[in-house]
Amino acid sequence: MSTLTEHVNTLADHIHAERQHKQRLIVAIAGAPGSGKSTLASEVARRLTQQKCHCIVVPMDGFHLDNAILETLGLRPRKGAPETFDANGFVRFIKAIKDGSDVYGPIFDRSRDISIAGAIAIPGDMPVVIVEGNYLMFDADGWRDLAPLWDVTARLDVPLPELRARLIQRWLSLNYSRAAATRRAEGNDIPNAQAVIDKALPCDINLDGKPVG
Repeated sequence: MSTLTEHVNTLADHIHAERQHKQRLIVAIAGAPGSGKSTLASEVARRLTQQKCHCIVVPMDGFHLDNAILETLGLRPRKGAPETFDANGFVRFIKAIKDGSDVYGPIFDRSRDISIAGAIAIPGDMPVVIVEGNYLMFDADGWRDLAPLWDVTARLDVPLPELRARLIQRWLSLNYSRAAATRRAEGNDIPNAQAVIDKALPCDINLDGKPVG
């Protein structure tokens, strides 16, 4: 398996190559929950910044539906599944970024389990926008409308046993008991991870960070 540094190198190099043809890029980093998307996005942004390329990271998770809405819809136990996000709102958000508008968006506070509106600003002249999320290249109604909007797409692939361990640890870090953390991971996170794998659309860069075909 490639190291994080190798992933960062490959994706940063690919972004620089694409910037020779476009002044502005919207980069999608997709993958199952627990696959390391946020870490990769942050490290790529740090590398680009060091290389004098201005960029910003935009997480998809800010488009979680609020818990009150999920309760009304009977979806609270499935939070994190594709149907528990405002997919149409997220597509409109990415289109506004693509159009070069100054855009404000939400972020998700995992510790409080809520989205915070207007918490991130994306200037219309930002050269590179890195978006990370589970369903950025997902073959399902609403979500597949995102695919044409990305200039560069990358996917992180992690075997399910490793994802399971990481997802349990995520809940443990939020002070859940091991039994509760395991239930949360196996009851919701792992099915969501399997859905991401089963309905994955092809990306420009494969799981090892190498360009596809």
